[in-house]
Amino acid sequence: MTFMDTQTAEEVKKRFSELAGEVKIIFFKEALLCQTCGPAEDFYKELASLSEKVKLETYNKVTDTEKAAAYGVTLTPGAVIEGPAGKRVFFYGIPAGYEFVSLLEALKNSAAPSQDLQPETLAALGGVGKPVNIKVFVTPTCPYCPAAVVLAHKFALASPQITAEMVEASEFPALAEKYGVSGVPQIVVNEKISLVGAQPESAMLAAVLQAAA
Repeated sequence: MTFMDTQTAEEVKKRFSELAGEVKIIFFKEALLCQTCGPAEDFYKELASLSEKVKLETYNKVTDTEKAAAYGVTLTPGAVIEGPAGKRVFFYGIPAGYEFVSLLEALKNSAAPSQDLQPETLAALGGVGKPVNIKVFVTPTCPYCPAAVVLAHKFALASPQITAEMVEASEFPALAEKYGVSGVPQIVVNEKISLVGAQPESAMLAAVLQAAA
């Protein structure tokens, strides 16, 4: 099964040729309880085959427990995008539909030497002294979700204290229910601050700073 038609694959190849450095996709699966792990693994294999700059590593979350712990992966299918500087952003669920854009942006931005954020945002993120986690709940059919995911990932790439995760709500309904997700994108910061809808950079920053206070 292929996920990309010829035209899409050629466009992705072009984007990958412009990557500033090598990027890893570290994919975690499990055999018994994950119905979408097989398609997700095939998806990432197809993606990585399009460029020598994109390397795929695959692990089983159940048996490769040390690797899962080292990368902080808690769900399957889960993928960590790791750039040359070692910073990581997360995808839980298959980033299909509109979220394919989020994945391509994560690969590009993970390889980039700096993030395209406002100078005042970068300065404020540099002052964050406590761990902050950003979860962005999405669905593949939501056209507003990629902007929220890309922004959260940029924040994580700009600060060693921040982690950012895309969570595909329909693949993890129990988690969506836990956080009261009724519409997407829904952004949850440090388990306590919730924002619904795509947010401007200033609003995301305010939520992060509040969570870190």
